[in-house]
Parts: sequence; C-alpha cells; structure tokens
Amino acid sequence: MQHLDWVSVDDLDVAVRIWHPDAPRTLIAWHGLARHGGDFADLAQRLGPEWRVLAPDTPGRGLSTWSLHPERDYTYAAYAGVARAILDHFDLERVPWLGTSMGGLLGLRLAAEPGTAGRIERLILNDIGPELAPEGLAELGDYFSRPHEFASFRELEAELRRHYAGFGIEGDDSWRRLALESARRLPDGRWSFHYDPQITAQFVHDTPRDLWADWGALTCPLMVVRGAHSPLLAAATLERMAETQPQLITLEAVGCGHAPYLDRASQVESIRHFLDNPER
Repeated sequence: MQHLDWVSVDDLDVAVRIWHPDAPRTLIAWHGLARHGGDFADLAQRLGPEWRVLAPDTPGRGLSTWSLHPERDYTYAAYAGVARAILDHFDLERVPWLGTSMGGLLGLRLAAEPGTAGRIERLILNDIGPELAPEGLAELGDYFSRPHEFASFRELEAELRRHYAGFGIEGDDSWRRLALESARRLPDGRWSFHYDPQITAQFVHDTPRDLWADWGALTCPLMVVRGAHSPLLAAATLERMAETQPQLITLEAVGCGHAPYLDRASQVESIRHFLDNPER
C-alpha cells in the first residue's frame, strides 16, 4: 500500500489501505472472511495510477481493531455500517465495488438495499454468489472454527500454501509475502494468523437473508469472477445468476479455486474492461 487511513466506527478503528491516493477514479476492494485488504496489492498495481484502490481491513482482521463484542461486531449488519462509514469518510457518493467472498456478499447487500443501492456504481463478485455449495461452506466453517497455531513460521507458510491453494498464487516469493502479511507472533513465541479467532461469530449470530432476492433486486452493472475449481460457487449457480441478470459479465479464472487472488494480468485486464465500459 502507499497510504493508510483510519475510520472510527463506534469503538473500533478500521484500517483502510490505499493505493494511488491521488488517482482520479476510486474502487472499493473488500477481502474475504479471514483475509485483509493487503490481498489487493497486485490488483492495485496492475490497475495502475488511474485508480485509487481503497481496501479496508474488516474489524478483527489485519490492522483493524479486534472487537470485545464479536456477536455484535462480526456480522454482516455491522460490516454494512462500517462500509457506510468508509463511504462517508471518503465522500464517495457512488463508487464501483469489488468483493472477494465475504466482501462480495457485503457488496451484494449494499447494492440491493434501498438506502445504499445508489452508492454502488457497479459490482464485481469474486467467487461468491447468492447460493453457496453446502460442502464447501461446511468445510470453510469447520476450518475457521478451529485454532491454528504453529511452532515455526515455516509451518505457518506451509499451511497457508495448503489452505489457500485455490488463490492460484504462482511463485515462492508471492507465497512468502502472503505468509509475512498473514502472521502474528503469540505471547508464548508460537505463530498464528493475523485475524481474531472470534470472526466466526457471524456463522452463529448473523440473521439469515434471502440472497436470491437481493440478487434479483440489483440494477447496477454486474460481473462475477469464478474460480474454475471453486468449491463454493457452483457452475450451475452461476448459470442461474446469469438467467436472473442477463447483462451479467462472467470470467472463469483458470487454475483457481476459492478464491482467485486477482493477481494475474488476464484477470485484472478483464476487470479493467468492465470498469471502463460505460455501456455496462
């Protein structure tokens, strides 16, 4: 990142990572469940100096505050409040939104609700949709409900490579950078990941929502990136999404599962084309 700003929401400080802070156009990029805004560094660099990329760290992740009330603060309703505060902080009346996994569902919610729909100029969902494969969702919930601690940094990096193989990251340097940006040292000298283990509170305390109704209510231009081997977003679900929203633009990320890291030139150029096309 090239700049860091902070947005206070109730008793939480939310970090917003910024690339190209003086660029004429702005994109909100929101990460997945257990990641942080730093995941969009390659995307931001490939988009170039025309785009200011704002990538928040959701509370409980990265540089943002861990909540003392996870049952209240680690829910989509709370994240929507954080998103509105960020839009207001940066005086963004209308802005394109790119969301990976959880960040995509948050963008979907904002773009569907009357109070915020007008603020989402266009929406890009990265390997997420209104219906998730039950097996993949169960595996995700099981993984993040368990503590992850490691005796060495090498062990942590090895686990990242295994669990996030679906990112499609290529090269040892990229994996090492991901590990460095994902690790924290525990008081006993062991290693763990950067996020608050309580972020899974959303699986228990969030209010169920009809996401297909949200999807059908969208009026902004839409794009979906799907990992070719995604365990969460089935090809049949994407077909139904396209039937409901016939103007939908889709991209299959070859060699990726959940979720494409959006670090490849081919992926970013497709996103750039969607962002630049005034007819969509």
